[in-house]
Amino acid sequence: MRPQVQGLSNSRAFTESHNSMRYRWIYLPFLLSAVPLDGLAKSRWEDMRSKHSWKTIPKNWESLGLPPADTMINLYIALKPCRENALIDALNEISDPRHPRHVFYNMPSLRMYLRVPFLRYRYGAHLSKEKVADLVAPHPDTVQLVHSWLEHHRVLSSSISVTHGGSFLTVTGVSISQANDLLGASYQLYTHTKTNETIVRTLGYSLPVVLHGHVQTVAPTTYLSSQLMPWQTQNKRSRVAAIGLGKSPPAEPVTMPPSRRGDVDDADVTPAFLRWLYSTFSYVPSATDRNMVGVTGLTGSPSPLDLTSYMRKYRSDGIDATYVVALVNGGEYDPNNPGGEANADLQLSEGMTYPTAHIFYSIKASPNGDVYLAWLDAVLTQVYVPQTITTSYGNYEKLHPMEYAMQVCHLFAQLGVRGTSVLFASGDDGVGKGDCKADDGTVQFTPFFPATCPYVTAVGGTTSSDPEVGASLSGGGFSEYFVRPGYQQQAVSTFLDNLGQQYSGLYNPSGRGIPDIAAQAVTIPFFYRGQETIGRGTSCSTPIVAGIISLLNDYQLSQGKPPLGFLNPWFYGGGLNGFNDIVSGSNPGCNTDGFSAIAGWDPVTGLGTPDFEQLYTYLI
Repeated sequence: MRPQVQGLSNSRAFTESHNSMRYRWIYLPFLLSAVPLDGLAKSRWEDMRSKHSWKTIPKNWESLGLPPADTMINLYIALKPCRENALIDALNEISDPRHPRHVFYNMPSLRMYLRVPFLRYRYGAHLSKEKVADLVAPHPDTVQLVHSWLEHHRVLSSSISVTHGGSFLTVTGVSISQANDLLGASYQLYTHTKTNETIVRTLGYSLPVVLHGHVQTVAPTTYLSSQLMPWQTQNKRSRVAAIGLGKSPPAEPVTMPPSRRGDVDDADVTPAFLRWLYSTFSYVPSATDRNMVGVTGLTGSPSPLDLTSYMRKYRSDGIDATYVVALVNGGEYDPNNPGGEANADLQLSEGMTYPTAHIFYSIKASPNGDVYLAWLDAVLTQVYVPQTITTSYGNYEKLHPMEYAMQVCHLFAQLGVRGTSVLFASGDDGVGKGDCKADDGTVQFTPFFPATCPYVTAVGGTTSSDPEVGASLSGGGFSEYFVRPGYQQQAVSTFLDNLGQQYSGLYNPSGRGIPDIAAQAVTIPFFYRGQETIGRGTSCSTPIVAGIISLLNDYQLSQGKPPLGFLNPWFYGGGLNGFNDIVSGSNPGCNTDGFSAIAGWDPVTGLGTPDFEQLYTYLI
């Protein structure tokens, strides 16, 4: 599937809608004799057209039949903006130091002396939630049309809440029968054969034809996918004494791994080692009253006792490290029953950033709701959003309906415009797991979403240290949904020129490439239920990178400058030399050898691993 524009443009939709209305008015005298007065409105809502459907039940899911009669769901209805490109245009201008656009700098003290508005680059001029809401607001005709449709189906106005400038509607307490009528759907219970996760979904849904140009997506509908990236652990290994690695070791006592090659490691990657490897060891955060890291969690809670054990062993100056918890979508916090992923994500980030503040988002993956939209809606309505957010979850892009994925991606763009750096793990299956055969027998590499969203920073994995090598598990490839963004054009084109015709037809050469950057992803220690264990995967490298980005944000804030926000335009531009280029390793999958790490960007390690000291010298 190649990238394409979904649905009608707003202007075209309005024109066709108005033309249709004019046609009915001209012939109204003839219609009145045959159709009741309310027949015109009724027929408008009954003229349905499919929005999205699956031909068969997605892999690893099976139907359990109809849900209980009293089952209720919350529907999320995303409306298309009146100004289609306003959000992304603003994101590009704010996030790219090379962008030529200027804005007025309204500092009163300067205006007194200059007598004219002073101009500066728009880079870093992040927007408030109110200004973002203005950018994404739907046309008034869209709002009126959608509310008329809901009213026709007797949806109570009291059950509808509106956020993000009217672009996002949440309809609470919708019965299954009412949802089926609204969406021409057939909701059933589906269970995941491997995780036993049970959800309420439909294999297809429709909307009235007149709404297709106005509604981006409705959820939960056809998104049948476990939200979970496999949490990988391995047995504890004994430590090996350090040998010289070409750098002066930090003053703090630390056991460093010897030179390692490939994915067979014999030592652990501790916080002290990571801080030495990525040059953050000498930096002491100073903007801790303003800077914060957000950690998203879908599986269990972190344990403060495990965090203390981790910090006592690996970051002795931070044994008082703590965090706050935000409950989202009915999320729960039970530190006595911690989750492995939650523990690892929080501990690895805290180990890099102490004493920076952390907030853990406990998000309930509700069977009757949508976890991404619920979380993004909750975060974007807040006045204050963390400067860095790390997420170690995702799934294959092809399992997400395209219009749904595009809506989620644009919500991440809203976070970027607000000044938040959003990082996602690129996956742990290389270019794809198994034989990667589609229903028609063709083979296609399978990149991970949301990592493929061009408005987040995707993090891959490395191993070894002298030099670092691309980890074989590192998810990488090219999106089938999102075109290659402008900031990637030169870097990705160079890689594709070197690749030639290898794997032709197995990936989309015009798609957004992942990952963007990488970090250590193998032999990562953390504490779980009072015991030390070892983790591996990009779900480990992502919070590590988030810690480094948070330190850069701390430096920015300490200098009176704005946070970095959306990172990629800077990374692929002025920050390009702030990375350790990884030139060996590969990410096999789909019964192939996968891509290879080479000089420059590659779909194994991206631009490379971050060098903190180099990166902050390139800050604007």
